Amino acid sequence: MQKNKYQQAVNLLTSNEHFYVNLGLDRIKKVLELSDNPQDKLKYIHVAGTNGKGSVCAILNEILQNNGLKTGLYTSPHIFEYTERIRINGKCIGKNDFANLICEIVNVAKKNKILLTEFEILTVAAFLYFARNNADVVVLETGLGGRFDATNVIKDNLCSIITHIDLEHTDRLGDSIEKISFEKAGIIKPHCPVVIGEKNEVIKNIAKEKSSKVFLAEPTDKKCSLTNVCQEANLALALKASSVLGYEVKDEVLMSVKNPCRFEYLKDYNVIVDVAHNPNGIEALRKSLDKIYPKQHFNFIFGCLRTKDYESMLKSLLKDEDKIYVYEFNHPQSCKYTDLQEIIKHPLLRFSQYKKDENLTVICGSFYMLKELFSDMGIKYDTDSNLS
Repeated sequence: MQKNKYQQAVNLLTSNEHFYVNLGLDRIKKVLELSDNPQDKLKYIHVAGTNGKGSVCAILNEILQNNGLKTGLYTSPHIFEYTERIRINGKCIGKNDFANLICEIVNVAKKNKILLTEFEILTVAAFLYFARNNADVVVLETGLGGRFDATNVIKDNLCSIITHIDLEHTDRLGDSIEKISFEKAGIIKPHCPVVIGEKNEVIKNIAKEKSSKVFLAEPTDKKCSLTNVCQEANLALALKASSVLGYEVKDEVLMSVKNPCRFEYLKDYNVIVDVAHNPNGIEALRKSLDKIYPKQHFNFIFGCLRTKDYESMLKSLLKDEDKIYVYEFNHPQSCKYTDLQEIIKHPLLRFSQYKKDENLTVICGSFYMLKELFSDMGIKYDTDSNLS
């Protein structure tokens, strides 16, 4: 019964009625007001940026818990189940609680003729869950952009963090780093500190307008359990925010950070899985592979959405000795083998041709394909132990 109820909630979220993007704050504000504004009862660390948001959030989540705080964590997208997106002290929301919240929110919205998107429904659910369970602090990851992202209904925060910014979602956020920076900087709140990892005049100017002090993260010698090359910058951001807010950071806590499928080695299968899904992320993946596994050849299993710059992704990934197997997954925007082969000279292979050999296999390109791909490859992945 519980499983059926959860599946009904998932079906609601993925229906044509809700499964689309429509940036803006008016709709979610109306539903939150009808739900007694749970977002106003919580404290936040708000994180935006192109890449690294999830890792910064995962590191902060561990630090806050170790400081004795009941910590809510809201991230996206999920890998295996929607419940991964909403967690308290590392534990995912139960499927029954999740289903009840989704149905409650959809009913309120329908009754008042408000059509919410999937992400808006999930964001309201997170606010309600965290408020009803008395979370001390919520680490809040934006979904897309910042200024008009559903998470940006919060009035203030303990700290805004903006990770590395690159060109992505240019149809919605703008076609330059400056325009995208403006959208990401929309999470900056008056008189609230801002932590950045790289100098950015747009962000600095907006912070100045809001009388918010900007802190630049410094390089650090500390290490954490996340290992790809861009994690040094993500760790520096989390450490600077912790310092600004007065949280103690222990080395052993950093080594216990878990963020599934971010350059994660699955020893039993000799597979690295990484959810890099844009050119900057793929470039970081390739650099990590070359640094950690010099002179090795790789078998890539690659799938992505048509909305991504897959030509740049493939060019960053490929070296002549490597093989790329194209995985076509069950998503309306999934790239086909022919989409990829026609834009690149390197011969590509179909996933049906994949055979395990002595080379390391690397899975990358999209969050959305992993559950289906793991099933097809016979990879058993314990989500609970890798999240908590």
